[in-house]
Amino acid sequence: MSRRRRRRIVLGSQYAVFVAVIVVLAATADWGSLHENFANVPVAKGLFPTIITVGLRNTVIYTLSGFTAGLAGGLLIALMRLSSVPPYRWLASAYIEIFRGLPAVLIFIFVGTGVPLAFPGSNIPGGVYGSAALALGLISAAYMAETIRAGIQAVPKGQMEAARSLGMSYGRAMVSIVIPQAFRIVIPPLTNELVLLVKDSSLALFIGISLEQRDLAKFGQDLAGEKANSTPIIMAGLCYLIVTIPLGYLARRLETRQRRAQR
Repeated sequence: MSRRRRRRIVLGSQYAVFVAVIVVLAATADWGSLHENFANVPVAKGLFPTIITVGLRNTVIYTLSGFTAGLAGGLLIALMRLSSVPPYRWLASAYIEIFRGLPAVLIFIFVGTGVPLAFPGSNIPGGVYGSAALALGLISAAYMAETIRAGIQAVPKGQMEAARSLGMSYGRAMVSIVIPQAFRIVIPPLTNELVLLVKDSSLALFIGISLEQRDLAKFGQDLAGEKANSTPIIMAGLCYLIVTIPLGYLARRLETRQRRAQR
């Protein structure tokens, strides 16, 4: 038997197994129960427009504020990581290892309960929104720092040397020449980080949120328990996909465009 024929037989067997599994699942599923509990149209209609004006809106606010805080913190930590001052490098490395190693849920719990205990009488600006931005910023800054550091190191050294030869200081050259080029390099991975933050924003419930501050995940969970139906969870998932799928597509397009530019 030729190699090509063996390959066809193997592929045909795989397709046959796949079709058989689909047929078995379709034959044994209780479609009436699935429709009633996961695709209940009246329940889904009852979620609007609150799922958009509350759940999706808060998810976007948490995500964008956390991304902004993480981007600012990540840039600072990346510069400290590249600093010629050893204590700065040690501090940046310790931050990155700690916050990349801890589960995100612990960071949210710490911000929600630990910070008020450590600084009694002090309030985080913005209340719940500020706390969520702080927690997401602490998490994302550790990842963005390494991404930005790699982007800065990817900029040819001749760019800095040319800027210094023109009389620019090191700081001016970094701000005007190196960092803008580095950000163009790291836009695709930063877009992927934004997608991750959309999902991590669901952990905002651990800092104590009110009904008007619920994100999509909390909104779907509450409504599913209230109506004894899983349709709100499905709708919340679809709202997440409405945000994450275009962002993922944008990241892939940017990566493809960047690879073409490098050629």
